[in-house]
Amino acid sequence: MNDRDSGTMAQVEKRGGLLRKSSASKKPLKEKVVLMYDEIFMTEDPSKCSPRFWEELFLMKVNLDYLEGKLESLDGEELMKIKDNINCLFQHCIQALGEEHPIRVVNALQTLCALIRGVHQKNKSTSGFDIINMLMGFDKAELCMKNLMESLDSLLCAEGSESLKSLCLKLLLCLVTVTDNISQNTILEYVMINSIFEAILQILSHPPSRREHGYDAVVLLALLVNYRKYESVNPYIVKLSIVDDEATLNGMGLVIAQALSEYNRQYKDKEEEHQSGFFSALTNMVGSMFIADAHENISVQTNEAILLALYEAVHLNRNFITVLAQSHPEMGLVTTPVSPVPTTPATPLGTTPPSSDVISTVELPLDADVQTSNLLITFLKYSSIVMQDTKDEHRLHSGKLCLIILTCIAEDQYANAFLHDDNMNFRVNLHRMPMRHRKKAADKNLPCRPLVCAVLDLMVEFIVTHMMKEFPMDLYVRCIQVVHKLLCYQKKCRVRLHYTWRELWSALINLLKFLMSNETVLLAKHNIFTLALMVVNLFNMFITYGDTFLPTPSSYDELYYEIIRMHQSFDNLYSMVLRISTNTGQWKEAASKVTHALVNIRAIINHFNPKIESYAAVNHISQLSEEQVLEVVRANYDTLTLKLQDGLDQYERYSEQHKEAAFFKELVRSISTNVRRNLAFHTLSQEVLLKEFSTIS
Repeated sequence: MNDRDSGTMAQVEKRGGLLRKSSASKKPLKEKVVLMYDEIFMTEDPSKCSPRFWEELFLMKVNLDYLEGKLESLDGEELMKIKDNINCLFQHCIQALGEEHPIRVVNALQTLCALIRGVHQKNKSTSGFDIINMLMGFDKAELCMKNLMESLDSLLCAEGSESLKSLCLKLLLCLVTVTDNISQNTILEYVMINSIFEAILQILSHPPSRREHGYDAVVLLALLVNYRKYESVNPYIVKLSIVDDEATLNGMGLVIAQALSEYNRQYKDKEEEHQSGFFSALTNMVGSMFIADAHENISVQTNEAILLALYEAVHLNRNFITVLAQSHPEMGLVTTPVSPVPTTPATPLGTTPPSSDVISTVELPLDADVQTSNLLITFLKYSSIVMQDTKDEHRLHSGKLCLIILTCIAEDQYANAFLHDDNMNFRVNLHRMPMRHRKKAADKNLPCRPLVCAVLDLMVEFIVTHMMKEFPMDLYVRCIQVVHKLLCYQKKCRVRLHYTWRELWSALINLLKFLMSNETVLLAKHNIFTLALMVVNLFNMFITYGDTFLPTPSSYDELYYEIIRMHQSFDNLYSMVLRISTNTGQWKEAASKVTHALVNIRAIINHFNPKIESYAAVNHISQLSEEQVLEVVRANYDTLTLKLQDGLDQYERYSEQHKEAAFFKELVRSISTNVRRNLAFHTLSQEVLLKEFSTIS
């Protein structure tokens, strides 16, 4: 036997719980815990022959692979034969959680993980009720789960070991993610009845436990909130919506901000690695920033879990909105450890939770003003990264979720108040996609402005950079809706925002030009008239109400200048929608709505163009300057007649259940799969735990 064969043999034996390599004549010895597992897999009660069987079992180091593998190897009938023993093992695990010896508790928690996973793996096709029966027995399930949840709650709230708390959270994550579709996991009914919500809040409100366990606690909460959320009353939704404790909400905000910060930092590092040239940088980043290596193609999966937590907090809890704007003092603490925190290149970005609050100190230098980082800024930066490239399904989902979160923020009165607050100015350095026709913006020249300017910049950036054949129609619609909702607030509250509105107008006109030049290709997949109507109505909003929210009278003049300067685009759009609305076809009605919406834009063009031409002729000027055109505009406002259009400042409020249920169901499935995969690989290592509990008194 050569060395390679013997190495393989040793590995096989280790997995099988063998203690030494076999020689030709002798059978290998199995480790004691494996022999004990084998007894459980017999039909006899193992404690008949040895009364101290269960007591001894939990003093043995768990062999997870063997136990799970054994459960998976049995067929349904064989499993039913040993059901009583499995029920017995499950119950003894729960009893052991109340023991004083931490070793027993650790082993019981890990055994429960193996049992839950092993039985589910084997019974993927069977119903949740059968799995409950297999693990606990129907008659004992309610009491069993009550005891289990109470023990986990006590361990999570106790002053004791951080490793035990960590393991409790891993067990709960294991329990929640064991099925692909979380709502089909019947065991979670017991997690609903025996709530651990308060334990999760306690972790988030205490800085030491939040640093250790905040990430897992937030992901667990986000998943629990999504259990049968449309079919029944989910107590976690109800409770999350009424939390008003500042320390808890800030704790949750910190965990989310930190995970997003860490992602932004890793992205920035990657970007700097590939600064050899814009286009090589772009291909390299898109190729490698989200993907660990050839066989590991998870994209922003785990960050989607954190993003989901942010969404649920913003969507369900009005009090959380205040957390978005709070600067985080802990993020400014320069208490970085002496040795830098290692980052493994083999891990996809964002899949490992940051290990402590101090990591995010790296986030701050990205802002010119160190004091002004908060969750919203971090989220906007994160959004500017994931929304850059939407060709990959995961990034598309992430981009969509970012826009849904921004939609909820743009509808909230309090959020709008601080977004538009002139006394809260920030420099927000968003990521911009490298493009041939524009220079890279110098970060240092960023002005200090209200936060709404950064949101508008992000929307303009998205509009400009995603005009492509694989057109992300849904994201464009959401993007225009966010802008519209912000304008509605500005109109209602008469907020005169000093923003470079020209950039937005120019981006919107370019979008209309793109829709027209790709009419045939796009119409095969999308109703482009819905989007065209939304864009035209944004212009109508500026025309009708601009004098109430544009910063100065001259900016209202500039709006007219842009419409007149780009009149050819509006004329072409009118010709296109008129052609389609006069033909009989599926787009007739949608196109005719755009025709009607263009009435004021056409009135402006038809009113001012002849006057500009006449001014040029009288003054013998072939090419008028901008100032000369503006002079003509100002002189001829009085004779312009516009129609009052109804409903420009009205919008349909965001509703998850009616419009987004399918998206969230798919998203939660993808997050659940990813959380389960990460748990399976690296979280149940015993070395750390056993080091902590190396002595058994």
